Amino acid sequence: MRRLALVLLCVVARPAAAQSDRCLFQLDSVGGIGTQVSGEGGVNYFASGGVKMSCRGTKVTMRSDSVAAYGGKVVQYVGHVRYRDTTVTMSADRGTYYKDGERWEARGNVVTENLENGSTLKGPSLDYLRPIAGIRDTIESYAVGRPSISYVTLDSSGRRQEPYVIVADRVRMRGNDRIWAGGKVTIDRSDFAARGDSLRLDTGTGNDGTLLGGPVMRGLGTDQFTLTGKRIDFRLDQRQLRFVTSKGEGHAVSRDLDLKADTIGLEVKTQKLVQTLAWGDSLRPLANTSQYTIIADSLAIDTPERYLTETRAFGKAWVGGPPDTLTQDRDWMSGETVTAHFGQKDSAGVSQTRLQTVEAQTDAKSYYRIQDEKRPGRPSLNYSRGDRIRVIMKDTTGPAAVARVEIRGKVDGVELDPQLTPPDSLKGDTAAARSSR
Repeated sequence: MRRLALVLLCVVARPAAAQSDRCLFQLDSVGGIGTQVSGEGGVNYFASGGVKMSCRGTKVTMRSDSVAAYGGKVVQYVGHVRYRDTTVTMSADRGTYYKDGERWEARGNVVTENLENGSTLKGPSLDYLRPIAGIRDTIESYAVGRPSISYVTLDSSGRRQEPYVIVADRVRMRGNDRIWAGGKVTIDRSDFAARGDSLRLDTGTGNDGTLLGGPVMRGLGTDQFTLTGKRIDFRLDQRQLRFVTSKGEGHAVSRDLDLKADTIGLEVKTQKLVQTLAWGDSLRPLANTSQYTIIADSLAIDTPERYLTETRAFGKAWVGGPPDTLTQDRDWMSGETVTAHFGQKDSAGVSQTRLQTVEAQTDAKSYYRIQDEKRPGRPSLNYSRGDRIRVIMKDTTGPAAVARVEIRGKVDGVELDPQLTPPDSLKGDTAAARSSR
Protein backbone atom coordinates (compact mmCIF):
# COMPACT_ATOMS: atom_id res chain seq x y z
CA MET A 1 0.00 0.00 0.00
CA ARG A 2 2.87 2.34 0.78
CA ARG A 3 4.43 1.57 -2.59
CA LEU A 4 1.11 2.28 -4.35
CA ALA A 5 0.86 5.62 -2.62
CA LEU A 6 4.36 6.61 -3.72
CA VAL A 7 3.72 5.52 -7.30
CA LEU A 8 0.44 7.41 -7.41
CA LEU A 9 2.12 10.58 -6.08
CA CYS A 10 4.89 10.38 -8.65
CA VAL A 11 2.63 9.74 -11.61
CA VAL A 12 -0.29 12.10 -11.03
CA ALA A 13 1.82 14.98 -9.66
CA ARG A 14 3.90 15.51 -12.77
CA PRO A 15 2.96 19.14 -13.76
CA ALA A 16 5.79 21.66 -13.47
CA ALA A 17 6.27 23.73 -10.34
CA ALA A 18 5.24 26.85 -12.28
CA GLN A 19 1.69 25.47 -12.18
CA SER A 20 1.64 25.04 -8.40
CA ASP A 21 -1.75 26.76 -8.10
CA ARG A 22 -3.22 23.86 -10.06
CA CYS A 23 -4.08 20.62 -8.27
CA LEU A 24 -1.18 18.16 -8.06
CA PHE A 25 -2.93 15.05 -6.72
CA GLN A 26 -1.39 13.57 -3.63
CA LEU A 27 -2.55 10.35 -1.96
CA ASP A 28 -2.41 10.92 1.78
CA SER A 29 -3.87 7.70 3.15
CA VAL A 30 -5.72 4.54 2.14
CA GLY A 31 -7.57 2.43 4.70
CA GLY A 32 -8.15 -0.63 2.54
CA ILE A 33 -7.00 -2.08 -0.77
CA GLY A 34 -5.39 -0.24 -3.68
CA THR A 35 -4.50 -1.41 -7.19
CA GLN A 36 -3.09 0.08 -10.36
CA VAL A 37 -3.93 -0.85 -13.95
CA SER A 38 -2.15 0.28 -17.11
CA GLY A 39 -4.35 1.35 -20.04
CA GLU A 40 -4.28 3.31 -23.28
CA GLY A 41 -4.72 6.57 -21.45
CA GLY A 42 -2.01 5.86 -18.90
CA VAL A 43 -1.97 4.31 -15.48
CA ASN A 44 -5.27 4.10 -13.57
CA TYR A 45 -5.49 3.68 -9.81
CA PHE A 46 -8.27 2.31 -7.61
CA ALA A 47 -8.45 2.35 -3.83
CA SER A 48 -11.08 1.64 -1.18
CA GLY A 49 -11.57 1.36 2.55
CA GLY A 50 -11.47 5.09 3.17
CA VAL A 51 -9.22 7.24 0.99
CA LYS A 52 -7.86 10.71 1.63
CA MET A 53 -6.23 12.84 -1.08
CA SER A 54 -5.13 16.45 -1.40
CA CYS A 55 -3.74 18.95 -3.86
CA ARG A 56 -0.06 19.20 -3.00
CA GLY A 57 1.01 22.56 -1.56
CA THR A 58 -2.57 23.73 -1.02
CA LYS A 59 -5.31 23.32 1.58
CA VAL A 60 -7.54 21.40 -0.83
CA THR A 61 -8.48 17.99 0.59
CA MET A 62 -10.80 15.29 -0.77
CA ARG A 63 -11.85 12.07 0.93
CA SER A 64 -14.36 9.27 0.32
CA ASP A 65 -14.98 5.55 0.82
CA SER A 66 -13.33 4.70 -2.51
CA VAL A 67 -11.40 6.43 -5.29
CA ALA A 68 -10.74 5.83 -8.99
CA ALA A 69 -7.99 7.93 -10.66
CA TYR A 70 -7.66 7.86 -14.46
CA GLY A 71 -4.36 8.91 -16.04
CA GLY A 72 -3.76 11.55 -13.40
CA LYS A 73 -6.38 13.81 -15.01
CA VAL A 74 -9.68 12.66 -13.55
CA VAL A 75 -10.29 11.35 -10.03
CA GLN A 76 -13.67 9.97 -8.97
CA TYR A 77 -14.77 9.73 -5.33
CA VAL A 78 -17.64 7.48 -4.22
CA GLY A 79 -19.39 7.22 -0.84
CA HIS A 80 -19.36 9.76 2.00
CA VAL A 81 -17.51 12.28 -0.14
CA ARG A 82 -15.95 15.31 1.54
CA TYR A 83 -14.27 18.26 -0.16
CA ARG A 84 -12.60 21.21 1.57
CA ASP A 85 -10.49 24.21 0.60
CA THR A 86 -9.90 27.64 2.10
CA THR A 87 -13.34 28.85 1.00
CA VAL A 88 -15.85 25.99 1.17
CA THR A 89 -16.60 22.60 2.69
CA MET A 90 -18.76 20.16 0.78
CA SER A 91 -20.33 16.75 1.30
CA ALA A 92 -21.98 14.55 -1.34
CA ASP A 93 -22.63 10.94 -2.38
CA ARG A 94 -20.21 11.20 -5.30
CA GLY A 95 -17.57 13.62 -6.49
CA THR A 96 -15.26 14.03 -9.47
CA TYR A 97 -12.23 16.28 -9.87
CA TYR A 98 -11.15 17.25 -13.41
CA LYS A 99 -7.66 18.64 -13.75
CA ASP A 100 -8.58 20.26 -17.07
CA GLY A 101 -10.31 23.39 -15.88
CA GLU A 102 -9.72 22.57 -12.18
CA ARG A 103 -13.35 21.58 -11.80
CA TRP A 104 -14.98 19.72 -8.92
CA GLU A 105 -18.37 18.09 -9.53
CA ALA A 106 -20.48 16.92 -6.59
CA ARG A 107 -23.54 14.73 -7.10
CA GLY A 108 -26.22 13.38 -4.79
CA ASN A 109 -27.27 15.04 -1.49
CA VAL A 110 -24.85 17.91 -1.93
CA VAL A 111 -24.38 20.19 1.09
CA THR A 112 -21.96 23.11 0.75
CA GLU A 113 -20.97 25.76 3.30
CA ASN A 114 -19.08 28.94 2.50
CA LEU A 115 -16.42 29.32 5.21
CA GLU A 116 -16.16 33.08 4.69
CA ASN A 117 -19.79 34.13 5.18
CA GLY A 118 -21.68 31.01 6.31
CA SER A 119 -23.89 30.67 3.21
CA THR A 120 -25.05 27.13 2.47
CA LEU A 121 -26.34 25.27 -0.58
CA LYS A 122 -28.32 22.04 -0.60
CA GLY A 123 -29.30 20.17 -3.73
CA PRO A 124 -28.67 17.18 -5.98
CA SER A 125 -25.84 18.66 -8.05
CA LEU A 126 -23.08 21.27 -7.89
CA ASP A 127 -20.17 22.16 -10.18
CA TYR A 128 -17.46 24.08 -8.34
CA LEU A 129 -14.57 25.85 -10.11
CA ARG A 130 -11.59 26.96 -8.06
CA PRO A 131 -9.87 30.31 -8.75
CA ILE A 132 -6.75 29.55 -10.79
CA ALA A 133 -4.30 32.12 -12.16
CA GLY A 134 -4.77 32.48 -15.89
CA ILE A 135 -8.12 30.65 -15.87
CA ARG A 136 -10.49 32.48 -13.49
CA ASP A 137 -9.99 35.11 -10.83
CA THR A 138 -12.71 33.99 -8.42
CA ILE A 139 -14.86 31.04 -7.46
CA GLU A 140 -17.66 30.00 -9.81
CA SER A 141 -20.43 27.52 -9.00
CA TYR A 142 -23.31 25.99 -10.96
CA ALA A 143 -26.22 24.06 -9.47
CA VAL A 144 -29.32 22.48 -11.02
CA GLY A 145 -32.27 20.46 -9.71
CA ARG A 146 -33.85 23.28 -7.61
CA PRO A 147 -31.07 23.83 -5.11
CA SER A 148 -31.88 25.71 -1.91
CA ILE A 149 -29.41 28.45 -0.97
CA SER A 150 -29.20 30.11 2.41
CA TYR A 151 -27.47 33.27 1.17
CA VAL A 152 -25.81 35.09 4.07
CA THR A 153 -24.70 38.70 3.70
CA LEU A 154 -22.34 40.71 5.89
CA ASP A 155 -22.78 44.24 7.16
CA SER A 156 -20.09 46.91 6.97
CA SER A 157 -18.44 45.58 10.13
CA GLY A 158 -18.34 42.01 8.80
CA ARG A 159 -21.15 40.67 10.99
CA ARG A 160 -23.49 38.10 9.46
CA GLN A 161 -26.99 39.25 8.62
CA GLU A 162 -30.18 37.23 8.33
CA PRO A 163 -29.84 35.09 5.17
CA TYR A 164 -31.94 35.22 2.02
CA VAL A 165 -33.33 31.77 1.20
CA ILE A 166 -33.16 31.40 -2.59
CA VAL A 167 -34.67 28.44 -4.45
CA ALA A 168 -34.62 28.04 -8.25
CA ASP A 169 -34.42 25.41 -10.97
CA ARG A 170 -30.82 26.41 -11.71
CA VAL A 171 -28.32 28.76 -10.11
CA ARG A 172 -24.98 30.25 -11.04
CA MET A 173 -22.79 31.95 -8.42
CA ARG A 174 -19.62 33.98 -8.85
CA GLY A 175 -17.54 34.86 -5.82
CA ASN A 176 -19.38 35.45 -2.55
CA ASP A 177 -21.73 38.19 -3.71
CA ARG A 178 -23.20 37.50 -7.17
CA ILE A 179 -26.02 35.13 -8.06
CA TRP A 180 -27.99 34.38 -11.23
CA ALA A 181 -31.02 32.10 -10.90
CA GLY A 182 -33.60 30.85 -13.36
CA GLY A 183 -36.82 28.86 -13.35
CA LYS A 184 -39.47 29.49 -10.66
CA VAL A 185 -37.24 31.60 -8.44
CA THR A 186 -38.29 32.31 -4.85
CA ILE A 187 -36.49 34.57 -2.37
CA ASP A 188 -37.56 34.70 1.26
CA ARG A 189 -36.48 36.49 4.41
CA SER A 190 -38.39 37.74 7.46
CA ASP A 191 -38.77 41.23 5.92
CA PHE A 192 -38.81 40.32 2.24
CA ALA A 193 -40.30 37.85 -0.25
CA ALA A 194 -40.02 37.74 -4.04
CA ARG A 195 -41.08 35.50 -6.90
CA GLY A 196 -40.15 35.41 -10.60
CA ASP A 197 -38.78 33.30 -13.43
CA SER A 198 -35.25 34.71 -13.22
CA LEU A 199 -33.08 36.63 -10.76
CA ARG A 200 -29.87 38.63 -10.80
CA LEU A 201 -28.50 39.59 -7.37
CA ASP A 202 -25.30 41.48 -6.56
CA THR A 203 -24.70 42.14 -2.86
CA GLY A 204 -21.15 43.32 -3.51
CA THR A 205 -20.05 46.49 -5.28
CA GLY A 206 -23.19 46.53 -7.44
CA ASN A 207 -25.63 46.43 -4.51
CA ASP A 208 -28.58 45.77 -6.80
CA GLY A 209 -30.69 43.09 -8.43
CA THR A 210 -33.37 42.33 -11.03
CA LEU A 211 -36.41 40.05 -11.16
CA LEU A 212 -38.01 39.05 -14.48
CA GLY A 213 -40.83 36.81 -15.63
CA GLY A 214 -44.01 37.83 -13.81
CA PRO A 215 -42.11 39.17 -10.82
CA VAL A 216 -43.78 39.79 -7.46
CA MET A 217 -42.06 41.46 -4.51
CA ARG A 218 -43.49 41.80 -1.02
CA GLY A 219 -42.18 43.86 1.84
CA LEU A 220 -42.90 42.01 5.08
CA GLY A 221 -41.40 44.46 7.54
CA THR A 222 -43.21 46.93 9.76
CA ASP A 223 -44.72 48.56 6.65
CA GLN A 224 -45.90 45.89 4.24
CA PHE A 225 -46.35 46.30 0.50
CA THR A 226 -46.81 44.21 -2.65
CA LEU A 227 -45.30 45.22 -6.00
CA THR A 228 -45.79 43.60 -9.41
CA GLY A 229 -44.86 44.46 -13.01
CA LYS A 230 -43.09 43.10 -16.06
CA ARG A 231 -39.68 43.79 -14.50
CA ILE A 232 -38.60 44.68 -10.98
CA ASP A 233 -35.23 46.28 -10.23
CA PHE A 234 -34.03 46.87 -6.69
CA ARG A 235 -31.14 48.61 -4.97
CA LEU A 236 -29.47 47.60 -1.72
CA ASP A 237 -27.58 49.57 0.91
CA GLN A 238 -25.46 47.58 3.35
CA ARG A 239 -27.26 44.52 1.91
CA GLN A 240 -30.66 45.91 2.99
CA LEU A 241 -33.49 46.71 0.58
CA ARG A 242 -33.61 50.47 -0.12
CA PHE A 243 -35.37 51.15 -3.44
CA VAL A 244 -37.57 49.01 -5.69
CA THR A 245 -38.68 49.90 -9.23
CA SER A 246 -41.45 48.15 -11.15
CA LYS A 247 -41.31 48.72 -14.92
CA GLY A 248 -44.22 47.93 -17.22
CA GLU A 249 -47.77 47.57 -15.89
CA GLY A 250 -46.64 48.38 -12.38
CA HIS A 251 -49.01 47.79 -9.50
CA ALA A 252 -48.24 48.63 -5.87
CA VAL A 253 -50.47 47.97 -2.87
CA SER A 254 -49.58 49.20 0.61
CA ARG A 255 -51.34 50.16 3.81
CA ASP A 256 -52.89 53.40 2.49
CA LEU A 257 -52.46 53.08 -1.25
CA ASP A 258 -53.42 51.12 -4.35
CA LEU A 259 -51.35 52.46 -7.27
CA LYS A 260 -51.07 51.54 -10.97
CA ALA A 261 -48.63 53.09 -13.47
CA ASP A 262 -46.12 52.29 -16.20
CA THR A 263 -43.30 52.71 -13.67
CA ILE A 264 -43.49 52.67 -9.88
CA GLY A 265 -40.63 53.30 -7.46
CA LEU A 266 -40.73 52.51 -3.74
CA GLU A 267 -38.18 53.87 -1.26
CA VAL A 268 -37.72 51.78 1.88
CA LYS A 269 -35.87 52.72 5.08
CA THR A 270 -35.56 50.48 8.14
CA GLN A 271 -38.20 48.17 6.62
CA LYS A 272 -40.65 51.08 6.23
CA LEU A 273 -42.07 52.46 2.98
CA VAL A 274 -41.24 56.18 3.08
CA GLN A 275 -41.91 57.37 -0.48
CA THR A 276 -43.71 56.17 -3.59
CA LEU A 277 -43.00 57.55 -7.08
CA ALA A 278 -44.95 56.81 -10.27
CA TRP A 279 -44.92 57.96 -13.89
CA GLY A 280 -45.92 56.74 -17.34
CA ASP A 281 -47.48 57.36 -20.74
CA SER A 282 -49.42 54.26 -21.73
CA LEU A 283 -50.59 53.81 -18.14
CA ARG A 284 -50.77 57.15 -16.33
CA PRO A 285 -50.46 56.87 -12.55
CA LEU A 286 -53.79 56.12 -10.90
CA ALA A 287 -53.67 56.15 -7.10
CA ASN A 288 -56.50 55.21 -4.78
CA THR A 289 -56.45 55.71 -1.02
CA SER A 290 -59.28 54.97 1.37
CA GLN A 291 -60.65 58.50 0.76
CA TYR A 292 -59.06 59.95 -2.38
CA THR A 293 -58.24 59.23 -6.02
CA ILE A 294 -55.30 60.84 -7.85
CA ILE A 295 -54.55 60.83 -11.60
CA ALA A 296 -51.54 62.55 -13.20
CA ASP A 297 -48.60 62.15 -15.58
CA SER A 298 -46.31 61.65 -12.57
CA LEU A 299 -46.84 61.30 -8.86
CA ALA A 300 -44.94 61.45 -5.57
CA ILE A 301 -46.42 60.19 -2.30
CA ASP A 302 -44.70 60.64 1.06
CA THR A 303 -45.39 58.13 3.84
CA PRO A 304 -42.74 58.61 6.54
CA GLU A 305 -43.34 56.70 9.74
CA ARG A 306 -46.00 54.66 7.88
CA TYR A 307 -48.48 57.54 7.55
CA LEU A 308 -49.55 59.46 4.45
CA THR A 309 -48.38 63.08 4.79
CA GLU A 310 -48.23 64.57 1.29
CA THR A 311 -49.00 63.83 -2.36
CA ARG A 312 -47.64 65.77 -5.33
CA ALA A 313 -49.21 65.22 -8.75
CA PHE A 314 -47.71 66.70 -11.94
CA GLY A 315 -49.03 66.99 -15.49
CA LYS A 316 -52.80 67.23 -15.98
CA ALA A 317 -53.24 66.31 -12.35
CA TRP A 318 -56.62 65.50 -10.86
CA VAL A 319 -57.49 64.76 -7.22
CA GLY A 320 -60.96 63.60 -6.23
CA GLY A 321 -62.55 62.97 -2.87
CA PRO A 322 -64.80 60.06 -1.92
CA PRO A 323 -67.99 59.73 -4.00
CA ASP A 324 -71.33 60.58 -2.43
CA THR A 325 -73.12 57.43 -1.35
CA LEU A 326 -76.37 58.53 -3.04
CA THR A 327 -75.41 60.62 -6.07
CA GLN A 328 -71.86 59.24 -6.61
CA ASP A 329 -70.84 62.89 -7.05
CA ARG A 330 -67.48 63.91 -5.57
CA ASP A 331 -65.40 66.98 -4.84
CA TRP A 332 -62.34 67.38 -7.06
CA MET A 333 -59.51 69.68 -8.07
CA SER A 334 -57.29 69.74 -11.14
CA GLY A 335 -54.33 71.65 -12.53
CA GLU A 336 -50.89 71.18 -13.98
CA THR A 337 -49.79 70.45 -10.40
CA VAL A 338 -51.90 69.46 -7.42
CA THR A 339 -50.41 69.14 -3.93
CA ALA A 340 -52.30 67.68 -0.98
CA HIS A 341 -51.28 67.66 2.68
CA PHE A 342 -52.61 65.11 5.16
CA GLY A 343 -52.64 64.76 8.93
CA GLN A 344 -53.55 62.11 11.46
CA LYS A 345 -56.49 62.19 13.82
CA ASP A 346 -57.25 59.68 16.54
CA SER A 347 -60.81 58.42 16.55
CA ALA A 348 -61.84 55.84 19.14
CA GLY A 349 -58.18 54.99 19.63
CA VAL A 350 -57.59 54.48 15.88
CA SER A 351 -55.40 56.87 13.89
CA GLN A 352 -57.10 58.05 10.69
CA THR A 353 -55.62 59.95 7.76
CA ARG A 354 -57.44 63.24 7.04
CA LEU A 355 -56.95 65.72 4.21
CA GLN A 356 -55.88 69.15 5.54
CA THR A 357 -55.19 71.26 2.44
CA VAL A 358 -55.11 70.74 -1.31
CA GLU A 359 -53.71 73.23 -3.79
CA ALA A 360 -53.84 73.31 -7.60
CA GLN A 361 -51.66 75.56 -9.75
CA THR A 362 -51.70 76.56 -13.44
CA ASP A 363 -55.07 76.16 -15.16
CA ALA A 364 -56.53 75.29 -11.77
CA LYS A 365 -60.12 74.12 -11.44
CA SER A 366 -62.16 73.00 -8.47
CA TYR A 367 -65.59 71.49 -7.95
CA TYR A 368 -66.95 71.04 -4.47
CA ARG A 369 -70.18 70.84 -2.52
CA ILE A 370 -71.08 73.30 0.24
CA GLN A 371 -73.51 72.19 2.89
CA ASP A 372 -75.27 74.82 4.95
CA GLU A 373 -75.44 73.32 8.43
CA LYS A 374 -78.42 75.56 9.28
CA ARG A 375 -80.37 74.36 6.28
CA PRO A 376 -80.37 70.59 5.77
CA GLY A 377 -80.91 69.15 2.34
CA ARG A 378 -78.97 69.08 -0.88
CA PRO A 379 -75.72 71.09 -0.82
CA SER A 380 -74.94 73.96 -3.15
CA LEU A 381 -72.37 73.31 -5.88
CA ASN A 382 -69.34 75.46 -6.60
CA TYR A 383 -67.21 75.36 -9.76
CA SER A 384 -64.23 77.72 -9.87
CA ARG A 385 -61.26 78.47 -12.09
CA GLY A 386 -58.07 80.41 -11.51
CA ASP A 387 -54.29 80.42 -11.74
CA ARG A 388 -54.12 79.01 -8.22
CA ILE A 389 -56.76 77.42 -5.99
CA ARG A 390 -56.19 76.43 -2.39
CA VAL A 391 -58.78 74.57 -0.32
CA ILE A 392 -58.53 74.34 3.46
CA MET A 393 -60.50 71.50 4.98
CA LYS A 394 -62.36 71.26 8.28
CA ASP A 395 -61.53 68.49 10.70
CA THR A 396 -64.48 66.48 9.45
CA THR A 397 -65.69 64.59 6.36
CA GLY A 398 -68.53 64.92 3.88
CA PRO A 399 -69.95 67.93 1.96
CA ALA A 400 -69.40 70.25 4.95
CA ALA A 401 -65.69 69.41 5.09
CA VAL A 402 -64.51 72.51 3.15
CA ALA A 403 -63.62 75.35 5.52
CA ARG A 404 -62.26 77.95 3.09
CA VAL A 405 -61.35 78.32 -0.58
CA GLU A 406 -58.70 80.74 -1.86
CA ILE A 407 -58.59 81.50 -5.60
CA ARG A 408 -56.06 83.82 -7.23
CA GLY A 409 -55.29 85.06 -10.75
CA LYS A 410 -57.92 85.23 -13.52
CA VAL A 411 -60.68 84.06 -11.24
CA ASP A 412 -64.13 83.05 -12.43
CA GLY A 413 -66.71 80.48 -11.45
CA VAL A 414 -70.28 79.75 -10.57
CA GLU A 415 -72.16 78.60 -7.48
CA LEU A 416 -75.51 76.82 -7.80
CA ASP A 417 -77.88 76.56 -4.87
CA PRO A 418 -80.82 74.23 -5.52
CA GLN A 419 -82.65 75.45 -2.43
CA LEU A 420 -82.81 79.17 -3.18
CA THR A 421 -86.36 80.45 -3.81
CA PRO A 422 -86.94 83.24 -6.36
CA PRO A 423 -87.39 86.75 -4.96
CA ASP A 424 -90.90 88.21 -4.76
CA SER A 425 -90.24 90.25 -7.89
CA LEU A 426 -89.97 87.02 -9.90
CA LYS A 427 -92.87 85.16 -8.38
CA GLY A 428 -95.65 84.69 -10.90
CA ASP A 429 -93.40 85.46 -13.86
CA THR A 430 -93.24 83.09 -16.72
CA ALA A 431 -90.28 80.77 -17.04
CA ALA A 432 -89.05 82.76 -20.03
CA ALA A 433 -89.19 86.02 -18.08
CA ARG A 434 -87.34 84.57 -15.13
CA SER A 435 -84.74 83.11 -17.42
CA SER A 436 -84.14 86.44 -19.14
CA ARG A 437 -83.69 88.18 -15.83
